Amino acid sequence: MDTVIVLFTRDLRVHDHPALATACARARSVVPLFVVDEAIAPHHRGGFLAEALDDLRSTLRDLGADLVVRRGDPVAEAVKLAWEVRAQAIWVSADVSAYARRRERRFASACGERRLEFRTFPGLTVVPAGELTPLGGDHYRVFTPYWRVWSGAERRLVLPAPSFVPLPEGVDPGELPEVPRRPHGNPPGGETAARRRLELWLKLCLADYPDAHDDLGEDGTSMLSPYLRFGCVSPLEVVTRAEGLPGGPEFVRQLCWRDFYYQVALAFPDLPRRDYRPRDVDWRDDELAADAWREGVTGIPIVDAGMRQLRAEGWMHNRARLIVGSYLTKRLRIHWRVGGDHFADLLLDADIPNNWGNWQWVAGTGNDTRPNRTLNPLRQAMKLDPAGDYVRRHVPELAGVPAPLVHAPWKARTPIPGYPAPIGGLDNE
Repeated sequence: MDTVIVLFTRDLRVHDHPALATACARARSVVPLFVVDEAIAPHHRGGFLAEALDDLRSTLRDLGADLVVRRGDPVAEAVKLAWEVRAQAIWVSADVSAYARRRERRFASACGERRLEFRTFPGLTVVPAGELTPLGGDHYRVFTPYWRVWSGAERRLVLPAPSFVPLPEGVDPGELPEVPRRPHGNPPGGETAARRRLELWLKLCLADYPDAHDDLGEDGTSMLSPYLRFGCVSPLEVVTRAEGLPGGPEFVRQLCWRDFYYQVALAFPDLPRRDYRPRDVDWRDDELAADAWREGVTGIPIVDAGMRQLRAEGWMHNRARLIVGSYLTKRLRIHWRVGGDHFADLLLDADIPNNWGNWQWVAGTGNDTRPNRTLNPLRQAMKLDPAGDYVRRHVPELAGVPAPLVHAPWKARTPIPGYPAPIGGLDNE
C-alpha cells in the first residue's frame, strides 16, 4: 500500500498504537492526522488537549514525520486530505460512543464511494468492547462475571513505538490549537507526561494502592485517568506492566471496570440519556438544591469538598465521586443526568462510558446489583477522611475546625462563620 492516513481521535500517542504501527509496517507513506472537531471540542479540557497534541507533534517530528492538523468535520477533512496526498486508506481506532459510531459509519460510506479502504483498530481498551459476550447475550450486565472472563481473555501484544514514520513530502501540517493556560492542579497533557507518570506510579506508589486508594486525605490513586481518557497512554500497556507487581491485581481490577463500561456503552448507546435499568423514581426538580451541589455549598463538608475540588482542578477522587453522586441522587433525589452533565462539563477525565456508567450505577439505574444502595456521606467521611485533611484542603471555611466536628459542623455550639447549614437531612444524624 502506498499511503495511509491514520486519524488520531482519543489515542494521542505513538506507543502501542495499532493503527499507526500497522500503517508504518505496511505503507510507503503515513499521514498522522488530527481534526479539531468543533462539534465535540472539549473547551474546558482545551489546555490538556492542546498540550497533548503539541507533545504528539514533537514526538512525530522526532520520528521523521509531523502531526497534520485540520479543522472541521473529521470525515470531510480526512477524505479531502486523502485525495490531496493520493492515499488509499483511512485508518482509525474504534470507539464506542454513539457519535463515534456514527462517524465510523459515515467514514465507511464516504470511503466506499471514493474507493478508499476504511478500517478500525483496537487501542482504546484492554480488551475490545464487543469481544467478550455472555452465552445468550450481547454484553455483560454485571461486573463480577465480566471480570472473571476478562481476566482470562487472550490479549494482543503491546506494540512498540515505530522507529520511523514516513510522511509524504509537501503536506501542509496546519496549525495546532493554541495552548490555553492550564488551570491550577491540572496535570500536563501528552504522552511524555503520561509515561513519566506511569513510571513513577509503578515504581513508587503501586505497592501501596490496596491500602491507600480509598484514603481521601492522602489520595493514593494513580492520576492516570486523564491520560487514559485522551489515549496518551495505552490501557493495555498499563495493565500489562502493573498486573505482576505488588498491588497490581487490585489496580488492574479497577481498569477492568473501565473496559466493562465500554462494552455497556457499545450495547446501550443511550447510556448518557436514558435509564439502563428503568426504575420508578420520583425525581425532584429542585434547581436551588442542584446549584448548591454544583457550587459545593450544601453544608455537607465531604460533599462540598469534592465539588469544590472538581471546580478548581477538573478532577475528583473516585470515592468522593461516589459520595457526591449518591448524595445528589439518593438524598436530594435529583436526576442522575444533572450530575452527569456537570461532571461532563468539568471533569478532565470524563468520557461517555465511564462518566455515565458510573452515574447510572450510583443512581441505581445502571449496573449496580444493589440499586437501593445509599452512601451516608457522614459515615463515609469519618471512614475515608478521619482526620479531615481532605475537607480542610478544599473547604477553607472549615480549615480551623478539628475532627470529627469538621465533618459535622452543624453540631458545633455556634455556627461556623461563612459556612451554610446542611441540606439533605443529615443535621439529625
